[in-house]
Amino acid sequence: MTKFLFLSIFFFSWFSFNVNAEAKPVKKKKEMTTTNDTAKKSETALLAGGCFWGVEELIRTQPGVISTQVGYTGGVVPNPTYEIVKRGTSGHAESIEIQFDPQKTSYENILKFFFKIHDPTTVNQQGNDRGSQYRSAIFFLSPEQEKTAKKVKELVDVSGAWKKPVVTEIVAAGQFYSAETYHQDYLQKNPGGYTCHYIRDIKF
Repeated sequence: MTKFLFLSIFFFSWFSFNVNAEAKPVKKKKEMTTTNDTAKKSETALLAGGCFWGVEELIRTQPGVISTQVGYTGGVVPNPTYEIVKRGTSGHAESIEIQFDPQKTSYENILKFFFKIHDPTTVNQQGNDRGSQYRSAIFFLSPEQEKTAKKVKELVDVSGAWKKPVVTEIVAAGQFYSAETYHQDYLQKNPGGYTCHYIRDIKF
């Protein structure tokens, strides 16, 4: 009888331990949900407006911008490098991927600032940089972004802030390829380096 009682207690304890052990992953799953909720707090904008060094340096300081990354998009060559893109034959544009907090700024505000820091009236050119890789373009990531981009472009165009028609392309975003490490935050690493971008005192 004593032996039976001992075995009963042993198996009950073993069963309870395993039930508790199997219940632990439920708590871990809850933590993953919280992480996903946090990720939803940011949105992405993808723009091209000439040499990406200068565009990044100005946009990165704007309120609500969380992070920036320069790269290449809009072309047909997979996994392009700077050496390929600079030839102007791959179809890619030097571009910038912007992560921003929609609670602190908006996609519309990002675009309005974008139209102040580069010349949207020149085709395949920005300053002394020439070629399709330096074109002005907005790569939308959703129907809502497309609608906003068209609205802001029209607003800028009819405002007369720029004396020539705005030629900025508005196209669906394709694959974005991050540029080489030495291009990231280039003007932070090289103060006084080349840029043809600056903020214009214009209103739309």
